[in-house]
Amino acid sequence: MNPLWLSHFTATSSIGRGLQQTLNALRGQRGGLAPCAFDTVDLPTFVGEVAAVDAVALPAALAAFDSRNNRLALLGLMQDGFAEAVAAASQKYGAHRIGVFIGTSTSAILQTELAYRRLDPATGAFPPDFSYRTTHNTFSVADFTRQVLALAGPAVVVSSACSSSAKVFASAHRMMAAGLIDAAVVGGVDSLCLTTLYGFNSLGLISTQACRPFDVERDGISIGEAAAFALLEPVPDPLEPLNDDAVLLLGIGESSDAHHMSSPHPEGLGARMAMQEALATAGLDAAEIDYINLHGTATPSNDAAETRAVAALFGSATPCSSTKGATGHTLGAAGGLEAVICALALQHGLLPAGLNTQQLDPALPLNYLLHNREQAVRRVLSNSFGFGGTNCSLIFGRAG
Repeated sequence: MNPLWLSHFTATSSIGRGLQQTLNALRGQRGGLAPCAFDTVDLPTFVGEVAAVDAVALPAALAAFDSRNNRLALLGLMQDGFAEAVAAASQKYGAHRIGVFIGTSTSAILQTELAYRRLDPATGAFPPDFSYRTTHNTFSVADFTRQVLALAGPAVVVSSACSSSAKVFASAHRMMAAGLIDAAVVGGVDSLCLTTLYGFNSLGLISTQACRPFDVERDGISIGEAAAFALLEPVPDPLEPLNDDAVLLLGIGESSDAHHMSSPHPEGLGARMAMQEALATAGLDAAEIDYINLHGTATPSNDAAETRAVAALFGSATPCSSTKGATGHTLGAAGGLEAVICALALQHGLLPAGLNTQQLDPALPLNYLLHNREQAVRRVLSNSFGFGGTNCSLIFGRAG
């Protein structure tokens, strides 16, 4: 495939607002998980909550979109000069030639949860100020993003559970390759809500501690929230000297094994297929990958299945870790957030440690990093695997 250039990117999560705070947290091995005190939730678990999201004010013209998810999206869009970079790209390509591709799992479902608390006691009707279309509707976040950035190209939401904001890279690449657009804003936004917290708890997938990926005593996930965005453009030829460390999207792999509604294939079949395709589209061998950002949710079955898939392709030598021990599992935003983490790893020569893991499970024979490693990094692979076997692997690399 033809590589694409991540000309600008940003991330906001429980470990930091923007790139510098995120990088500082990774370097300092500081996580953002804390005992859950979100809204009315009464569960003994940890979450990765972004502080002060409710204090974000939407522009008056976009007041109909007001919700935690869109406030988090706006917070993310305003970091690291991202909106300004998109404005410059709009001048270059035209607003109608830039697409918007956002991944989310539940969008602004919290707004519906809050509306249910205010049902009319006589009729059961929703309060008149509740708007499903501009809040809970999964398309809301893409529509909101497009309007904030004043773009007029195609706008798409991918909601494929935890692979959502990895798969948007694939959707954007296909549309650019078809000549329908010249550039794309891709990303993921997912925010805390009662549905996911109580829902994952009902499945027995929530840990009572900060999650411990690949630990012998791992017992479930910690849910987080995040907003992450990247601006994809064609690779300039040649890249300017100042962009020798530019980050490129080199390979994409997708699969759908449909093994089970919520459990991965025990041998990681779909995960392996996605990684194989990513390597093939990038024209790379497994030995050319310097680091793997694992999906690594810290559930017993997921980590075991991913290990089998990774080991089958890469053996046990390639350094890898899950950054969900730091950020929590940000669900539909995980692929976008971890793509940005991979971009930072490439630019700063940092292989981030997996936090909270105390004793690696000997049944999972991977080169899992418990401490940061600083070294030159040329190519990294990022895994995002969702319910129903909706899998996506992305390969990023330095241009210089």
